[in-house]
Amino acid sequence: MVVVRYRGKEYELKPGMTARDAILKLGLDPEAVLVLRNGKLVDDSAILEDGDEVTIVAVVSGG
Repeated sequence: MVVVRYRGKEYELKPGMTARDAILKLGLDPEAVLVLRNGKLVDDSAILEDGDEVTIVAVVSGG
């Protein structure tokens, strides 16, 4: 399983999906978040593997 954390909640997803697929499965906007896999920033085409720990963080912008 892939453990995904977002805003204090934890989700378990099946391995083999892309980071973008995981973002969409959680109902998030891919343009508004960043994905960290095992503590390292990855792009949304990264394939998530069994045992990965994924953290999704919201992009904050100001102006």
